[in-house]
Amino acid sequence: MKVLLDTTYFLPAVGISIKELSKDAMIKLNTKGHEIAISRISLFELSAKGAKYVVNNELSPERVALGIRAILYDDIIEKMSTDDSKVILTAFTLRSLMVDFIDCLILSTALNHCDALITEDQDILNLKKNKKYLELAATINPIFKIQTLTEINNQR
Repeated sequence: MKVLLDTTYFLPAVGISIKELSKDAMIKLNTKGHEIAISRISLFELSAKGAKYVVNNELSPERVALGIRAILYDDIIEKMSTDDSKVILTAFTLRSLMVDFIDCLILSTALNHCDALITEDQDILNLKKNKKYLELAATINPIFKIQTLTEINNQR
């Protein structure tokens, strides 16, 4: 299964630790045979979040840059563009359902090019119960799922 990971799962790569997040999440997914992807907008988001830590002297700029380079040069992770018209048009439709346009782009990228989006973002997870979203997803990619890391790891 081709899965796009939300930005959260890449935060440890730039030096931002997340207590609830398994440090070997990507390794487990890859070991189970999943293809891993990241939206290029997540690289921007990682830079922006890293900048907050840099300004507060909690991280060095070099640490953030090193993490982003590590993701960019990791051949296991497919980098997916957000600039094709299908992704942008879908993101515009999703914007009526979500406040954060970056999340719209991430979800749209996954919906148009992957089998699942793996996220812990409650606003995105809530879409699984939204009729308008479900209708949109059914027309674009009927097999697509929004899942948490726990949900995908518990699949057989």
